[in-house]
Amino acid sequence: MSKMRAIEAAVLVMRREGVDTAFGIPGAAINPLYSALQKVGGIDHVLARHVEGASHMAEGYTRTKAGNIGVCIGTSGPAGTDMVTGLYSASADSIPILCITGQAPRARLHKEDFQAVDITSIVKPVTKWATTVLEPGQVPYAFQKAFYEMRSGRPGPVLIDLPFDVQMAEIEFDIDAYQPLPLAKPSATRIQAEKALALLDQAERPLLVAGGGVINADASELLVEFAELTGIPVIPTLMGWGSIPDDHPQMVGMVGLQTSHRYGNATLLKSDAVLGIGNRWANRHTGSVDVYTEGRKFIHVDIEPTQIGRVFTPDLGIVSDAGSALTVLLEVAREWQTAGKLKDRSTWLHDCQQRKASLHRKTHFDNVPVKPQRVYEEMNQVFGKDTCYVSTIGLSQIAGAQFLHVYKPRHWINCGQAGPLGWTIPAALGVVKADPQRQVVALSGDYDFQFMIEELAVGAQFNLPYIHVVVNNSYLGLIRQAQRGFDMDYCVQLSFDNLNAPELNGYGVDHVAVAEGLGCKALRVFEPKDIQPALRQAQEMLQTYKVPVVVEIILERVTNISMGTEINAVNEFEDLALVGNDAPTAISLLD
Repeated sequence: MSKMRAIEAAVLVMRREGVDTAFGIPGAAINPLYSALQKVGGIDHVLARHVEGASHMAEGYTRTKAGNIGVCIGTSGPAGTDMVTGLYSASADSIPILCITGQAPRARLHKEDFQAVDITSIVKPVTKWATTVLEPGQVPYAFQKAFYEMRSGRPGPVLIDLPFDVQMAEIEFDIDAYQPLPLAKPSATRIQAEKALALLDQAERPLLVAGGGVINADASELLVEFAELTGIPVIPTLMGWGSIPDDHPQMVGMVGLQTSHRYGNATLLKSDAVLGIGNRWANRHTGSVDVYTEGRKFIHVDIEPTQIGRVFTPDLGIVSDAGSALTVLLEVAREWQTAGKLKDRSTWLHDCQQRKASLHRKTHFDNVPVKPQRVYEEMNQVFGKDTCYVSTIGLSQIAGAQFLHVYKPRHWINCGQAGPLGWTIPAALGVVKADPQRQVVALSGDYDFQFMIEELAVGAQFNLPYIHVVVNNSYLGLIRQAQRGFDMDYCVQLSFDNLNAPELNGYGVDHVAVAEGLGCKALRVFEPKDIQPALRQAQEMLQTYKVPVVVEIILERVTNISMGTEINAVNEFEDLALVGNDAPTAISLLD
């Protein structure tokens, strides 16, 4: 046995569980952990500028590779409360991250000690598990339970709160005798798979809806194999985007009120049966349940029992990890294929492909100031199939999902449910830290970009290069568009005459100057013809300087992006594509 401080045992456990990177900010109450990180070694640390930023970096790190666990660290009091948004974001999207906070000594917890707050009670609604460890001997096993909770069942975040004296106390601990706990994941049975395939077999126009659970389970290859074997077309959700390549013949579009394709919505409305795997039936995907479910049967596969029937009751519910479900579904489907029992879906698939080739929105506008649609067209021209996009919320993200293309799992990294502004910069940094060779392109509107802009300095300090495309209309664009229903345009303008940057002509903040002041490189574009050269120059600058490169594109002030209140009533505010040149980078061309 070895005698050591409890916090050193915690670091040894994290290393044994596979942690090699942490994001955080030191402080008095968590300094024992930092001393243990230095003494034990083996865990690289990235110094954030804001603790919320550290939590989003941890999210980006986790989302990049199957098996990753992002770790974020903060001191007592406001550090923990600052991380609540990151915990909420991770919880909402089923992302495991480990938050570690310092705490006042146990004897002073009830005395309103400086920066002592009951963080465990605060974060319980947005974590799978949260605890304040009150006995030093429980520290290594609290971390053991944390990793079990994060990885078992529906993944999610946990928080461990460590009083200062608990961290410092000596305990007996033998890391050689430590073993991670076996994980618990439900699996579909053969009879469930047979019943699911029987329901699909009765349908004439079935669809597969692939959610984020497919990507969490690292089951995208199984999904594609099952779709190809059965001939059933696939609709990915926003969180499942990339589980099947956009140019795959059986990828037939995304469905939704905002982040959707015209052909995706049209195809869902034509379907008569849907198998949802690892998805939540989120309201931005479904719109009203009545419209979404009318005339079709549903099978729902989800790892979390309480998700089945939460939004609507399916005809068949199966509690299972997505990978396990697809494995047994494939097994049964192969047998049915050998026996000649699988239906020929070629006519239905051809119909879906026809819609995919014809129902496009126009992107090729030559307007000055630039229309946002043109930005995504130029991004498609420059960024290849290996590009990983990172985005959170706003008209920029909505339009990005309508016009960009994703070809690989974990190459659309998006905060789907919580959508906190400011998420994009730190999340992108977490992705680059997790996979330094990945071609990362972040996408923000000007307000999302301003929310946590200070984290750009982290990219400069730690050489975490990526391209950040900022579409600047000097507006809270999504909120302005939502205010149309109230016949107002109130408190959403970000424009002002910047005395230090008259060339901005009233567009307010000089993002180029701020980015450069934080140690990054930046370019600004005013005309459509200059977008592509700027993006290519940014790629060169990445290689030269190894820091984030911002490309700001000045947009027209007011643009309404396609969206609606129902999937059968999406408002198209701009021209639709009538010929191929109207949408030259559409995934399936008009002519």
